Amino acid sequence: MLYFTQQLINGLTLGAVYGLIAIGYSMVYGIIGMINFAHGDIFMIGAFHALIVFLILGYLGITWVPLALLIVLLVAVVLTAAYGWSVERVAYRPLRGAPRLAPLISAIGMSIFLQNFVQLTQGARGKPLHSVIPGGITLAEQGGFSVKLSWMQLIIWATTIVLVLGFTWLIRSTALGRAQRACQQDMKMASLVGIDVDRTISTTFVIGASLAAVAGLMVTLYYGVIDFYIGFVAGIKAFTAAVLGGIGSLPGAMLGGMLIGLIEAFWSGYFSIEYKDVAAFGILVLVLIFRPTGLLGRPEVEKV
Repeated sequence: MLYFTQQLINGLTLGAVYGLIAIGYSMVYGIIGMINFAHGDIFMIGAFHALIVFLILGYLGITWVPLALLIVLLVAVVLTAAYGWSVERVAYRPLRGAPRLAPLISAIGMSIFLQNFVQLTQGARGKPLHSVIPGGITLAEQGGFSVKLSWMQLIIWATTIVLVLGFTWLIRSTALGRAQRACQQDMKMASLVGIDVDRTISTTFVIGASLAAVAGLMVTLYYGVIDFYIGFVAGIKAFTAAVLGGIGSLPGAMLGGMLIGLIEAFWSGYFSIEYKDVAAFGILVLVLIFRPTGLLGRPEVEKV
């Protein structure tokens, strides 16, 4: 039972990260009806921004952890949001009226570009970071095995809950949220009633990139090592989570992320770790067979 509890804690932590990235996929899909396949690499960019700022602060002698974390968070979010805005301007806006395959290929090309850009500028080796927030609490102990909850895991949980609640309120109760929902329902009619569609879509990309930056910071702090390839792996998992929960649904993205994280953690704990990805994608296949819209998704009604 103690081992089960520890894997549950690990799975929820991993699922929170996947969920934050998956929300970016769902937000973009909900407003333009297409998948931003460069979103995983935006997450990777955010992780590298966080690492670089940490190193600069250490060189400047700023070692008080709360202040350092605040500076890193602000800088990483701003810079990563700029990348998200650039992806929309370069890869999507010029192709908005083109066939759906064109922006898809453009996004894949942007993903490859970002991967290679980071590989060339930062190198292909993993970049380590010493533990910034060490320690934690021991929840239970028996027979030499203890259930531990680290401070970093608690921070990830708390940050995820605050961000999900905040962005849910943003979508449901603000003018920007109403504009996003209007563009999702009918982009042409939204423009006719005075909504700036281009600005709304760009803002959506910026919000998704900001969430990815927060996830990148948390992964950097939690694992202590990053490389140029983490965006592809995490992006595929987060996309799977978004589809599993119901693409276009923010609660569905979070639910899908949690499920993927739990599946990986329990499979790695009780079965062969080499097949944890097979288990996660296998669950996705089953869900798509029996519920193609995902767990919380709604059937898309095509306008004629």
